[in-house]
Amino acid sequence: MDNISIMILAAGLGTRMKSKRAKVLHEAGGAPLIEHVAGAALALAPPDRIFVVIGRQAEQVQAVLAGRGVQFVLQSEQLGTGHALKVSRERVEPLGGDVVVLYGDCPLLSPGTLRELIQAQQSGPSAATVITTVLPDPAGYGRILRDAEGSVRAIVEQKAGTPEELAIREVNSGIYCFRGALLWRHLGEIQPANAAREYYLTDIVAIFHRAGLAVRPLLMEDPTELLGINTRVELAQVDAILRLRKARQLMLDGVTIEKPETVTVDAGVEIGPDTIIEPFARILGRTRIGENCRIGACSVVRDSELAGEVEVLPFTMVDDCTVGRGARLGPYSRLRMKARVGAGARIGNFVELKKTDFGAGSKSQHLAYLGDAKIGEGANIGAGAITCNYDGEKKHETRIGARAFIGSNATLVAPLEIGDGAYVAAGSVVTDSVPADALALGRARQVVKEGWAKKRRAKSSGSPAAATEPRA
Repeated sequence: MDNISIMILAAGLGTRMKSKRAKVLHEAGGAPLIEHVAGAALALAPPDRIFVVIGRQAEQVQAVLAGRGVQFVLQSEQLGTGHALKVSRERVEPLGGDVVVLYGDCPLLSPGTLRELIQAQQSGPSAATVITTVLPDPAGYGRILRDAEGSVRAIVEQKAGTPEELAIREVNSGIYCFRGALLWRHLGEIQPANAAREYYLTDIVAIFHRAGLAVRPLLMEDPTELLGINTRVELAQVDAILRLRKARQLMLDGVTIEKPETVTVDAGVEIGPDTIIEPFARILGRTRIGENCRIGACSVVRDSELAGEVEVLPFTMVDDCTVGRGARLGPYSRLRMKARVGAGARIGNFVELKKTDFGAGSKSQHLAYLGDAKIGEGANIGAGAITCNYDGEKKHETRIGARAFIGSNATLVAPLEIGDGAYVAAGSVVTDSVPADALALGRARQVVKEGWAKKRRAKSSGSPAAATEPRA
């Protein structure tokens, strides 16, 4: 939308959160609150016309929005919402046009609602338009006072309202669209004439009214989008709404979600059609899942990319990994730290991959640890096999060639290379490289002592015959 500047007020700490972390940095729907608000703003205005007013933990807020291109204004002393606009004036006023004011703790606000607000303001001569809504219990919100024509003549805060004013159920959302020239002309008239000695932006409404300027209300029947967050209880409520929104959109796009009320999907996740998500799965961060996959019950997939037709069986954890087409993981597998699984590979129960490239068609079906390894195509890793990648000071790499066979309970002491097609016998400890197509055995020769167990039992029972028998 042309000639619009958007200001996002995000300088406060949020004391009712009972947290050392700034309120806008708390997460809902898998992303910090401020990130949701900035995303809605970026759908309407270019980043060089979006100004985030920061104060508490300013560097952390900037880091969250790094790469978005939005602008930042420092409100080093937090003296109210009106003060936030005052410290931003030098940056925003020269751009001209209308000014939208948002809050960093209102993550449910959609671009569509903001577009409606701007269009309402630009369709008439009002000095400003404010979003309002009617609540069954308006306690804690500023009340909307209308004049005979239906315009807003004032906004009264909870602490300052008379009993008659507090009986009003139409409340202020705090979300405005101002005619910029009139905002800057009258902004200086806001004074800290209240118990908190702060500059309240709500006072601008009465200032406009006294100047003969109208403020138009935009009444929203559904107050859900306007929900702000002051406590952890409200944070949980908003998180649930965001996740149900996400699940609904995925289902409309062709994803099956069994018991969606139990499933957690972050806002940044992408899932292809015909994929099935089983109950209690968690799909987090920037995960990308292809078409026709299945994510098993109670599995966790975070910041990972899964190609099409991948099956993740129940109770499997995949974190920061890439999985090729048709691979099968789990149950009870763990993949982490940029592990890469090739197409058609099999990672079975209680197998852990850490920083390992696992070749296409290779298999490790049971009870293995494969860390800092590169494993070729078509290899087989037996149950209980491990790569000993850490010597107490440094990590070392193990290379296993294509079609190699690693027997059960093999211990591969890195740095080590197993050639293509080589075999490692079960129970071997391998410390030297194995050439292609060779067999490596690294275990002691078996010794059998006939009758040893019988003699031991007799001795432990105190039998007289045992005393005369030779010691094994």
